[in-house]
This record gives sequence, C-alpha cells and structure tokens, in this order.
Amino acid sequence: MAPTHARDVFEAAAREPEVTLTTYGRKTGKPVHVTIWISTDGEHLYIRSGRGMVRDWPQNFVARGEAVLDLGGRKLKVKPRLIADPDEARAASRIIRGKYGSTVKPSRPGEPLTPGEQATFELLPSD
Repeated sequence: MAPTHARDVFEAAAREPEVTLTTYGRKTGKPVHVTIWISTDGEHLYIRSGRGMVRDWPQNFVARGEAVLDLGGRKLKVKPRLIADPDEARAASRIIRGKYGSTVKPSRPGEPLTPGEQATFELLPSD
C-alpha cells in the first residue's frame, strides 16, 4: 500500500484556494514554480493542468518524478501518479469542480477525456 499524507495535509488542501508546485526542468534541472489549484476527497490530493500535458510543468513532473508542494506554508516532497483510468480522471474532475465550480467541466462516459483530465495527478508523499 502506498504511503499517505497526514490528516492536516488533506485539511490544508481542502482549505487552500491555490498552491505552488515546484517542478524541475527535464533538461535544465532548474526549479520551475507554478501556482495551481488543489483538491482532495480526504484520502487523495489532486492537481491538474487545465491545458493538458502540453505545458512544461506536467511534463517536468512526469520526467523527473518529483516536485515540492508548498501547501499553506509547508513544503512537501511529492511524486506524481498520473491518473490514467478514465473513470478515475472523471471522478477527480468532479471533486475539483466541487471546490472550484462550473469552470471545471468533466467529460461524460464514452467521451474523450478533457485536456485537464488527461493531465490529472494524484500527489503521493516522497521521502
């Protein structure tokens, strides 16, 4: 079973409107900071790139396999789990929509995943 975050991390994720994720350039290794939304169902932390995998930060995250999440002033080392299952990606979209509103539009079963759903990550602890 994969390690999980402490309860206070999930509480902060539910409370904070935005977080900073620092990835590292896949070619340069230099830190790249991005401000993004974060959501949780109380057991998982989810982030996504609304434009999909075309942006640098999700590509860096996958390539390097690590990042630093600044969540409520606390820095956490995290690793990505790209959500590949369409049903899970849609479920994560519904969680994100619950926090951020109707600008998040989940796809329907049988439809292609939205770019954001294709670039949805669960953040796992990394130590």
